[in-house]
Amino acid sequence: MVYGTNALLSAALGLAVAIAAHSAHSAFRDAAAYPSKPIRILVGFTPGGGPDITARYLAQKLTESWKQQVVVDNRPGAGGTFAANAAATANPDGYTLLSVSSAHAVAPAIYPTLPYNIKDLSGITLSATSKYVLVVAPSSNVKSVSDLLATARARPGELNFSSAGVGSGTHFAGELFKAIAAVDVVHVPYKGIPEALTDAMTGRVHFFMSPIANAVNLVREGKLRGLGVSSKERDVLLPELPTIAESGVPGYESILWFGLLTSSRTPRAVVAKVNSEAKRILSDAEVRMRWASIGLEPHPPTPGEFDKLIAEDTATFARLARAGNIRAE
Repeated sequence: MVYGTNALLSAALGLAVAIAAHSAHSAFRDAAAYPSKPIRILVGFTPGGGPDITARYLAQKLTESWKQQVVVDNRPGAGGTFAANAAATANPDGYTLLSVSSAHAVAPAIYPTLPYNIKDLSGITLSATSKYVLVVAPSSNVKSVSDLLATARARPGELNFSSAGVGSGTHFAGELFKAIAAVDVVHVPYKGIPEALTDAMTGRVHFFMSPIANAVNLVREGKLRGLGVSSKERDVLLPELPTIAESGVPGYESILWFGLLTSSRTPRAVVAKVNSEAKRILSDAEVRMRWASIGLEPHPPTPGEFDKLIAEDTATFARLARAGNIRAE
């Protein structure tokens, strides 16, 4: 009886090893043949934003190198969650990719229910990062971050900041500033960045955490006053501006990022192949020169490193959403 049991265990172990070997061989074969048909990159936003710009550049370069058509498919709506759900539920073969911004990590914090779990999607590569710049109207008496803090603390609940909408990156950059600086300021959501910028320029709102690409020329032209940048280091586009962290809010850092995801069930060998090619493309001097003028910096990490960034930001945004009772409108 013992002998029979051992024989069964040996047979089961042998079968498991055979299945694992077959799976590994299949994954290797799939990766070797990939891509053998057109690839779609879904974008959950309208054309022109960071997720679209980075996706279109990668699509063009991947088409050239792989000789397979890589097309961008814009599916805007619900903060990018429509497109995210389509990618999460697509056939996990690597032929449906998703270009996201850091709003991807915000979604679980502000939507009571999502049609997918954020873990249904995993990282391929971080395409680019960008910074925010804290801006005020040129007519404002606030000349520095220290001035803004002093005014906010002297007038709790009276100052406000604009954003491109509830749950947007500009919203959470402002909420993080509010939390770390421990100031009582009021959020005023707008329909998009242009509206939020306009009212910051006229002084209808007291400050705005603008993506640097949208504010750099206005700051240079004197139509906005820049107080500080949201990164750990100063930015080459506005080198005269200090960081917010060095200006009275130690530890403040808020980075806007863009990247490629796919279904978590996609074979790791296929993910590695896309990552490797994207990393080659994004490491080229051409992309650095092209994107520098719009405040984008290519940063291609490993899939695991990108997943770690998403997890960390998801936790941070969830904490801010709970503290501020923030929910999607």
